[in-house]
Amino acid sequence: MGTDQAVLPHHQTAATAWGRGGKHYDDVSFAISDALAHGAQRLNPRAGERILDVATGTGWSARNVARVGAVVIGVDISEELLAAARELSAHVRPPIEFQQADAERLPFDDGAFDGVISTFGVMFAFDHAQAAAELARVCRPGGRLALTTWAPAGAVAEFFGIIARHSDAPPPPSSPLAWGDPPHVEKLLGKAFDLKFEPGVSNAYHGSAEDIWNWYTRGFGPLRQLAESLPPDRLERLKCDLDAYHQHYAVPAGLHVKREYLLTLGRRR
Repeated sequence: MGTDQAVLPHHQTAATAWGRGGKHYDDVSFAISDALAHGAQRLNPRAGERILDVATGTGWSARNVARVGAVVIGVDISEELLAAARELSAHVRPPIEFQQADAERLPFDDGAFDGVISTFGVMFAFDHAQAAAELARVCRPGGRLALTTWAPAGAVAEFFGIIARHSDAPPPPSSPLAWGDPPHVEKLLGKAFDLKFEPGVSNAYHGSAEDIWNWYTRGFGPLRQLAESLPPDRLERLKCDLDAYHQHYAVPAGLHVKREYLLTLGRRR
């Protein structure tokens, strides 16, 4: 399936940005792997169940779900991330299927899955209501939903704010961080799912601000793309601001970065 068919036009730019990290994006997933495991454990998949991982990235959550013997399909808008996911997941049995698809137009039948998971993924779809409708549509009655989404205030909101101040790109039509607000999620999904919420904090550990700068400008596609596009003076200002932000997390052993998030659990009506 080609990009023009699989990815909606308003997500084409985002697909390019997220893909900039390629296989190195898996390092970003490693840094937040405790939150990814939280989502997979709460989904509670079982052997033989059909599970969809929406915005799978390099397939970390797909692999988490597949470890119990579930039959998993992972979708993403970035072919670069999907190529990495296929390579990194080649050992998994039963095999994980990866395909390019847009969260706002999933290429699956109604009720096709026993469970749907998205870990810091579907929240970046531009049309929240349409993405939520698709999550509900492909989940069978009685099926389960697990979402991890960044909190609207806290570490990630501040991080994204720094990036936005240094970028000339227009903001998305709706903030992805709204998915971390339970009333907003209730509005999006409450008619289709019985919902429960569980807050969490992801803990990441790095040696220094320089280490985390190198880590994220290599693997976090949107930041890598921004860094590569800036002239030297603006790049230095971006780095200074991000270094100062990360220094707030300094501890004797290095950096201990804490990121607040929301876990949403749903049971399809």
